[in-house]
Amino acid sequence: MDTPKPIGYWLKHLDNLLEQQFQAALEDLALGRRHWQVLNVLYGGACFFTELERELSPFWDEEGPDLEAVLHGEDGLSPRGWIRRSELMVGLSHEGYEAYQKVAWRVEETREIVMTGLSAEQYAETIRVLSTMASNIEWALRLPR
Repeated sequence: MDTPKPIGYWLKHLDNLLEQQFQAALEDLALGRRHWQVLNVLYGGACFFTELERELSPFWDEEGPDLEAVLHGEDGLSPRGWIRRSELMVGLSHEGYEAYQKVAWRVEETREIVMTGLSAEQYAETIRVLSTMASNIEWALRLPR
């Protein structure tokens, strides 16, 4: 009898598949999931660079590009003219807002693929459960050892 795989397996597996799907959806634009995440955060308005770093921190790891590369690297958002940045703040330029609109429909297609076979209620419950699990672990990590 097969033992069901634990949640950690499914979380890692799903994250890897999301990376692959975003790459497939955006590769002809020379964009990746991290580019989209930055565009998506900045679409809500300019923010302090430190706030952008904090908002995106769960997505950065040693394997992918860092925030500076996504912003200013060869395939970054700045060389495309999509962001404006001061010493402390970063936001989308007019061209960046237009780019967001063009990329958003591809991301929506990816979301539709992920949601196939799930109701909005099932998705919301999944998010609630994962959020509760994360809060439980955050609480436990704050306890003295």
